[in-house]
Amino acid sequence: MYNKNFKLAIATLIIAYAVYQFIEGYIGNGIFLILLSLIFIFLYFRNEIILLAFLRMRKQDFTGTKKWLDKIKNPESALITKQQGYYNYLNGILASQTNLTEAEKFFKKALKLGLSMDYDVAMAKLSLAGIAMQKRRKREATELLSEAKKLDKQNMLTDQIKMMQQQLKKI
Repeated sequence: MYNKNFKLAIATLIIAYAVYQFIEGYIGNGIFLILLSLIFIFLYFRNEIILLAFLRMRKQDFTGTKKWLDKIKNPESALITKQQGYYNYLNGILASQTNLTEAEKFFKKALKLGLSMDYDVAMAKLSLAGIAMQKRRKREATELLSEAKKLDKQNMLTDQIKMMQQQLKKI
């Protein structure tokens, strides 16, 4: 909703006022204001729109997810690099339902920008492997599957990886 620099400016102003409250002897007010500023600092690193889009995605509401992502008008200036990665990651998941070429572009851009969690990187590589299989690029698909297997430390994607490896053998 708000620009990333605006969030930092608000947090800085709140912290400055909290220091003033500490100097005046209002310790309780100062502590409350510090805690309030932490919300804006958290929202600097985790964009509220992307968090709401992930909630919609968890409920398998793809139209709601798309609606939330469309509220971000200019992701290059409004989001930090990791948030841009997740923005492209979510758009890749949405595009994979209809347009594989566009989804591949989104997933590659998300991996280039960076994703924080290994599971998300593994999921993006697994999706790229599936797209490569659809386009009959067997070598690329096997490389991406092996990378996804290395990144899947909680073994949450093992069934999908095994299934895709079985399909690769048929190609």
